[in-house]
Amino acid sequence: MYQRQVAERIGVSESTVWYWERGIEPELRYMPKIIEFLGYSPFTCPADLLGRLRHYKLVNGLSYIRLGKLMSRDPEQLTDWLTGRKHPCKKNLQAIESFLIKMSG
Repeated sequence: MYQRQVAERIGVSESTVWYWERGIEPELRYMPKIIEFLGYSPFTCPADLLGRLRHYKLVNGLSYIRLGKLMSRDPEQLTDWLTGRKHPCKKNLQAIESFLIKMSG
């Protein structure tokens, strides 16, 4: 496939595809369309809870703000958890688990 065709299917410019082919990371917001184009997710989903939440955020192309809205959480709190600066308490771990179950079903 030509870069132009790929770009049209994903909804980006041809030069954007060119940059991706040379190792520039795609913006998070394009991940769902890239995964759709590929027909599979090239990202392995970790087994641990926070890893699963990180994976959900990535494959759905969500910013911390958007993920926060979906989870009714402060985006800064999510940033702390997903970057390892802080660890969620047991209650929050249960809320994350419930969210991921809800979103997978």
